[in-house]
Amino acid sequence: MTDIFIFGASGFARETADVAISNGYTPVFVIRDEGGSDDLSDFGGVIAEPELSRQSGADCAIGIADVSIRRRIVDTFGPAFQFPALIHPLASFGHRQREVAEASEGTIICAGARFESRITLGRFGVFNLNSTICHDSIVDDFCHIAPGANLSGYVHLHEGVWVGTGAAINQGSPEAHRQIGRNTMIGSGAVVVQDCDADSVYVGVPARKRA
Repeated sequence: MTDIFIFGASGFARETADVAISNGYTPVFVIRDEGGSDDLSDFGGVIAEPELSRQSGADCAIGIADVSIRRRIVDTFGPAFQFPALIHPLASFGHRQREVAEASEGTIICAGARFESRITLGRFGVFNLNSTICHDSIVDDFCHIAPGANLSGYVHLHEGVWVGTGAAINQGSPEAHRQIGRNTMIGSGAVVVQDCDADSVYVGVPARKRA
């Protein structure tokens, strides 16, 4: 099995390791300091970030949910390493959608995620357990879709959007996608029925912008 170096050392890093193992990799966790890791002995090895420089060109994944940290890692390590898409075998895809997912650099797709057809995917996205992305949606770079969240058709998530656990984003139309602005967070359980501004937080049913 080929090693893959996974940034992070907590719960989502272990989830990422599960997906990596299902793709035939052996996970090696990359941490910033030795005091910052969970017990990962049953998953694979652990190295500190400075040691990674010896592995230039190796496959890596980002097992950290925080969007700002994910961006930092890509800015720092992206030029020297490979970040393949990791797709759990229990994810499912509509017509030609798996090929789109496989071409999405650094994206992690967990078990039970479902993609319909004609979806555009950016880089370094996270699609967690049992999330659904319906037809004709656009998901830009560094978006995070939490467990059980649902995007209806004709939705556009701009870069860095976080969609919380169990949230739902209602459909747009072929003429006008439902727009969720850059770096906006949709709270857990929220139901989005209108466009959302950038750099904002929306919560509730229906979702409203938090002051």
